Formats: sequence, structure tokens, C-alpha cells
Amino acid sequence: MFHRGRSAAGDGPDGIETLIGDRDGDLSALAGRKWDAVVDTSGYVPRIVRQSALMLGESVDRYIFVSSKSAYADLSRPGVNESWPTLRLPEEEADSEDVQRYYGALKAACEAELEALMPGKLLVVRPGLIVGPDDPTDRFTYWPSRIRLGGEVLAPGDPDARVQFIDVRDLADWIVRMAEARASGVYNAAGPESAIGMMDFLNACVRTLNRDARLTWVSDGFLLERSAGPWIELPLWIPPEGETAPFAHTMSADSGKAFAAGLVCRPIQETIRDTAEWDASRPAGLTRRAGMAPEREAALLKAWKDRGA
Repeated sequence: MFHRGRSAAGDGPDGIETLIGDRDGDLSALAGRKWDAVVDTSGYVPRIVRQSALMLGESVDRYIFVSSKSAYADLSRPGVNESWPTLRLPEEEADSEDVQRYYGALKAACEAELEALMPGKLLVVRPGLIVGPDDPTDRFTYWPSRIRLGGEVLAPGDPDARVQFIDVRDLADWIVRMAEARASGVYNAAGPESAIGMMDFLNACVRTLNRDARLTWVSDGFLLERSAGPWIELPLWIPPEGETAPFAHTMSADSGKAFAAGLVCRPIQETIRDTAEWDASRPAGLTRRAGMAPEREAALLKAWKDRGA
């Protein structure tokens, strides 16, 4: 494990060697070594990724870059596959390193840098939402935890809207097996293998965690009129209108190539249960990064019920 040594979670499992450095400026700990494969989970800026590739180009047999479905230029249509065009930085911003503004385009640019420096050695993995225990984003965690509390639950938008996510444990297992197989190329990696909708997912949460929870479906238009926040305030909700229209099919990518190459996703009930149990073990009063505040949910539900009065 190569990292900066700044995080309490920085030490790996027993038996795993730790190398301290900084990929943006101090790669000396990697010099003079050889590895079967590199798994790069934190490459966001082409300049920095280029430095890593130049250092490791002759030292590794395989370079695995965890990219993102956000690299695609068009997510307004369903079924995006690995052949679809990727984003490019605007010409006037060609040197930008603004990850928040140009996340997808920078990921695509990182891929291009690696392909140029490591032809034939590169495996690019484009996941969507990565979920499961220890996920710090709370974007998936909100739903199991909210439904575990029970009561009336605001369910957003179209019940049949497609949702995709992959348990980090399944993604990691597949990446290791792809490294062992010395695979290369580009793969979408989003699950589950069989398409599911938002209602399927939330009903699975109810059956797994709390059968007393009651889902109340609230329309896209109603929520947008009241400035409900897609994706962060209401995780997994991407309405096909308004500002999110260009990303309406972010969660309907085609991962058939990865499944044909051995990707296996555990039952979603297992991910739901394990995530809820992990979240319940976190410190009381912890500020969540995503999800709707209880008071806000209650107010919207009341307004929904009162709309015809």
C-alpha cells in the first residue's frame, strides 16, 4: 500500500507492506521495485497520473485504473457501453485540475494518459456508485438506514427508474481476478446483473430490514418544485428533467462485458443488511454526507398529502 500516512485508516491488513509518499511530488518509495500489478483507486488529475505511470511503466506488468461512468460524454440515453465517446475538457480549460467541476472529463483524460504510456498493459474499470460497509459518502447508506427506522418513508420519483450500484467487495474481488488473468481493455462495472428499479431496491430494503416501513411515492415534478436535491439529498434519485436531464441514465449503463469476464454481484439483500449494520455501529450524532433530514422529509410528505386540499 502506497499512501501519505495522514489517515488513521492508512495501515493495511497484517502482512501488507506500507510505503509512505505522495503521488503528487514524492514517488521515491516506489523506485527500484517491481510488481505484478498496480491498482490505482485515486487518480483524478492527468498530470499526477502521468507521474505515476512514468515511474511505474517499466516496473509493473499490469496497470489497473479505477475510472468512472462519469467519463462518458452522453448519459442522457440508456445503455452506455465501453464504445461510447468520453468527455473532453473545454479547449479553454485544457489544463484545468478542477476535479469538482470537470470530474468526468479529467477521469477520461487520465485514461488517455495511461493508454499512451502503457499500451497493452492497461485495464480501465468504469464503475458507477460503489457501495457497502465503510462507504463514507452515505449516498447508498441513507436508504437502508432510513428504512430500518421504519415509519412513512418518502420514495422519490418514478418507481421503475433504473438504479445501479456495486458492492465494493464484489468490485475488489473481480479486479484482483482480472489482474491475475492479466486482462486489459475498458470495462463498465455496475451492478446488479439483472436490471432493478427504485421500487425493487426500496422494497428489498423493507423486506430485509423493517417490514413496518411504508413507502409513499412522490412525483419528480413535486419534488423539483420544492427544490428537493437529486443524488445527495435524495440518493439514487436522478429525475429526467431539469438540471439532471443530461445524466438521466447514469444508472442504466451496460456492464455485460464485465459480467462475461467474471464479475459476480452478491444478492442486494446482503449489501443492504451489511451496510445498515455498519451504519448502526457508527458514533451517535455523526453528520451524514447525504440523505434527507427527518424534518424535511416530514414536511414534504405533509405537503404531498395536502396538495389537493
